Amino acid sequence: METYTVTRQIGIDAGHRVMTHGSKCRHLHGHRYQIEATCSARNAKLHRTGEQTDMVIDFSFLKDEMLHHIDAPCDHGLIATIADVELLQMFCPTHEEFADWVSHIQSEVQARGYCETTNTQLSSKLYVIQHQPTAECLAAHWFHRLVQPIHERSDGIAVLTRIRVWETPNCYSDYINPDIQS
Repeated sequence: METYTVTRQIGIDAGHRVMTHGSKCRHLHGHRYQIEATCSARNAKLHRTGEQTDMVIDFSFLKDEMLHHIDAPCDHGLIATIADVELLQMFCPTHEEFADWVSHIQSEVQARGYCETTNTQLSSKLYVIQHQPTAECLAAHWFHRLVQPIHERSDGIAVLTRIRVWETPNCYSDYINPDIQS
């Protein structure tokens, strides 16, 4: 079976901490994340007409979706798990009760899988997810945020096959589409 693949990369700067880590990563710190999205078209099925003719997905369409679902909510912000109560307390606005503020965030995470807010101390950007913000969990999370928008932008041609999250220039994690693993 012939398969075409395309990959697009973006970079973001974001802080996080891995609250249960046994070493230095339990401390609040930041990374220059590089995120790669790889899409495929199987059976040599490329767009036959229109502005994406002979493409899996237009690179600019892929970039737009990555910027919308990853860069806009996370770049120059803090990514945290809903379980990290001590960290979240640091971001609670002084004019709000922590229990009410975190309850709203918990509801969003429960309903959507994430909560993005600037209703924080200093209006800092905060992105809260269900799991710890490890490279592995971020790859899976961003995969699930992108899979449907990429499918729609490509008129059903492109299948998101992999998200790769580089946490450092030497370390990355992949989340591979479970529907296409052999």
